[in-house]
Amino acid sequence: MNKEELAMAGFEIVAYSGDARSTLLDLLKQVRSGNFANVETMLNDADQNLNLAHKAQTDILAQEAQGQDMDMGFIFIHGQDHLMTTILLRDLIVDMIELYKRG
Repeated sequence: MNKEELAMAGFEIVAYSGDARSTLLDLLKQVRSGNFANVETMLNDADQNLNLAHKAQTDILAQEAQGQDMDMGFIFIHGQDHLMTTILLRDLIVDMIELYKRG
């Protein structure tokens, strides 16, 4: 995989992770206002985007595991950062939803 292809995969990961992040932050805003009606739908939407980002990441990891040289660039690393922090954000927001439900 060349640097351009890896950069495109990085952009894909950033885009899907960014969509998931936006959905999660919107969900948190709704929950803070007492609106719990869309929790499952919005979590599912975020999860679909996270799964697409994770698939793009896994495809790269599989190619590298098969011995292909990877010319890592900043864009791919940036994508990895977005994915990791969005997964963490999802976990934290799920816990926060439970706290808001109790309050």
